[in-house]
Amino acid sequence: MHDRRDQDQEAGNAAPKHRAPAAESAAEAEAVVFVCMACEVPLTGPLTRLPAVPELPYYAWWDAEEPGPSPPTVPSGRYAVETEPYGAPLVVSEVPAEAMPRYGTISDEHGQYLVSQGPRGNIVINPDDAHGLEYHHASSACCGATPTGGLNQRCGCGTLVATLCSDCCCPYELHLSADHVRAVLP
Repeated sequence: MHDRRDQDQEAGNAAPKHRAPAAESAAEAEAVVFVCMACEVPLTGPLTRLPAVPELPYYAWWDAEEPGPSPPTVPSGRYAVETEPYGAPLVVSEVPAEAMPRYGTISDEHGQYLVSQGPRGNIVINPDDAHGLEYHHASSACCGATPTGGLNQRCGCGTLVATLCSDCCCPYELHLSADHVRAVLP
């Protein structure tokens, strides 16, 4: 599907440039809101993109006074796109490998390492930036959800849209499914 800018570029005409009002910052101009593709309900407030998913913050979960999630991987108000497979299905790996980004290793009942063959292109956000999601059938651990069971958060319309990772020994992240959400301008 082409819009007017695509037609102008194909015809060799310069596409008109959008000029933001002077009071609007560059970050505000780049912000998007993620909505459920099924019902169009906003699932986040405005978020701006990071160039990559940040490194996992150090957190000594075993020394924490109270169980709970680790510090969030992605700062509030931001998002990043996961380029590697994430979530279910997990398949046997011939060599020891991290199951999915920032998660560590997982082995099955036979001691074989498992790796994700889940989707690529998930939108990784701070779980606290999401709203209107309901917990659904998550693979759980001692303090929260793990991503090993796949999509575990649904929109109010019932559509599964995200995978929450919130256990104390895991990264604190919410992966919005690129197949179930879309970005819109705020």
